[in-house]
Amino acid sequence: MSKKQFKAESKRLLDLMINSIYTNKEIFLRELISNANDALDKLYYESLTNKKLKVNKKHLEIKLTIDKEKRLLTIEDNGIGMDKNELTENLGTIAKSGSLAFKEALEKKDDVNIIGQFGVGFYSSFMVSDKVIVESKKAGELQGYKWISTGADGYEITPCERKSVGTKITLHIKENEKEENYDEFLEEFKVQGLVKKYSDYVTYPIKMETTDEKDNKKSKADPINSMIPLWKKNKKKIKEEEYDNFYQEKFYDYTKPLRVIHTNAEGLVSYDALMFIPATAPYDFYTKEYKKGLELYSNGVLIMDKCEDLLPDYLNFIKGVVDSPDLSLNISREMLQQNRQLKVIAKTIEKKILKELKDMLENDKEKYEIFFKTFGVNIKYGIYDNYGAKKDDLKDLIIFYSSKEKKMVTLKEYTSRLNDNDDTIYYACGETIDKIDMMPQVEALKDKKKEVLYLTDYVDEFVFKVLDKYEDKKFVNVSSNDFDLSSDEEKEKLKEKNENAKEMFEFMKKELGDEVSSIRYTNKLKNHPICLTSEGNVTVEMQKVINAMPTDEHINAKLVLEINENHDIAKKIKELYENDKETLKKYTKILYNEARLIEGLSVTNPTELSNLVCELLSK
Repeated sequence: MSKKQFKAESKRLLDLMINSIYTNKEIFLRELISNANDALDKLYYESLTNKKLKVNKKHLEIKLTIDKEKRLLTIEDNGIGMDKNELTENLGTIAKSGSLAFKEALEKKDDVNIIGQFGVGFYSSFMVSDKVIVESKKAGELQGYKWISTGADGYEITPCERKSVGTKITLHIKENEKEENYDEFLEEFKVQGLVKKYSDYVTYPIKMETTDEKDNKKSKADPINSMIPLWKKNKKKIKEEEYDNFYQEKFYDYTKPLRVIHTNAEGLVSYDALMFIPATAPYDFYTKEYKKGLELYSNGVLIMDKCEDLLPDYLNFIKGVVDSPDLSLNISREMLQQNRQLKVIAKTIEKKILKELKDMLENDKEKYEIFFKTFGVNIKYGIYDNYGAKKDDLKDLIIFYSSKEKKMVTLKEYTSRLNDNDDTIYYACGETIDKIDMMPQVEALKDKKKEVLYLTDYVDEFVFKVLDKYEDKKFVNVSSNDFDLSSDEEKEKLKEKNENAKEMFEFMKKELGDEVSSIRYTNKLKNHPICLTSEGNVTVEMQKVINAMPTDEHINAKLVLEINENHDIAKKIKELYENDKETLKKYTKILYNEARLIEGLSVTNPTELSNLVCELLSK
């Protein structure tokens, strides 16, 4: 029989398809198994209405055979099969919905926009094989047919003897090339690994056969695929241990997850999802190599290892799988169209995760604190990302250490303890809880029985700036100029005292230059002599964070050196101003640098500071 040419533009088109569309050669097996699974489904469903077809669903299966000596890999099913016309129609036409449009789209490298139009999965077999033989016999027919092709030069179809219905595809695996190892597709462990990775949840059993030197087939009775995915099972019948084992094996984590989220949806878009909130961060979580995303399946077949579109950036720690029959796939099933269904799934998944986090916070605070210690920064990032678009959804999920409770509290818990006439949420920033606790401003607030939130993450203050208020309560940094608990009478007295010391402070400021915007007395420090506060929108903590970033951007907060009016140091500097201005200059530098150290800022000239301290100590 003469060789027939492909209806599509043969070699050029086939080369374009293999080299341009499929980036991962190993998915050929997924495609062929998926086709076999479809054939089994078609036979079973047709048997329900066709009395002539006697089908026992228990006997339907897919068999894989490896013959290393002959370099053959065979995929066989006992499904619906194909007749001569169907072999021509299905295997003789590449991209039968329009070969010219298909070719033009590929040449424009626009294949993402034409996905879903072309069923070419079978042709991925030419990525790993130089000859493909398809033997098939359709259910209800007496004659079987063989389709043979070595690629773009065309194909032949001839009658063949085949006892049973179904389709057998035999691939002659290519010889190794310089940069390509094809031998691996003849290794049993590799083939089994591909089945587990891509086709583990195909609904029919996949069994493995090997052929020895004497052409004796050795079949393994047990399927190598799981068939029924955990997320498809009844939640009530799944034990906690099963969830834990699935998570640890699937995502290579030695710890158990903090929370399991098993959900499904039916309707406009149907899907099953099994997600996990980890207890620990992966080793590469804070590296550029880490990629977010859920495993995406379509009818139990893996489509993407990490579908980034299913998770917002702030939930990048979530692990899990999503399985939906309603997704529009592209030509190679490796990528998805940007379609409405995917966006709907992503939106509902996000809401479900946030609901679970809220439930954990309210009903299992101990676990939530473990979660927040590891991934709390993510939630905070979600608040200020995209100009605070998610702040209302996330503001009740953030927790901070409380000076009053001595533990982590929510903003709602903080505000619930405020008096009706109190409209302020006080907070202090620092490297650790212990360092914040020793801040002069914090000590003064605690003395007045005020509650302070301790912010230790670099993002914390930015989060409060985005939130602006919480339930009409404003946020006030105890190190800012806005912080003042004085009565009107106390404010007036302090103002008068600063006016009287105006010339002295101007003299001291000249010694510091632009390092500070002003120097003044304060009445909010209790026993501490000095502190630094800031004026304007940029605080000391913001200055430290932004200047530590690997960019050329550097900012300086408008610093104010405040001196406790009731401390002995206030009397000392007044005395020096009146009697020894040169020594006051030295005191000014020492006081300023001490205040910087208290705030966690670096000292510009530590040698000068050390010499000044030693000089004054020696007198």
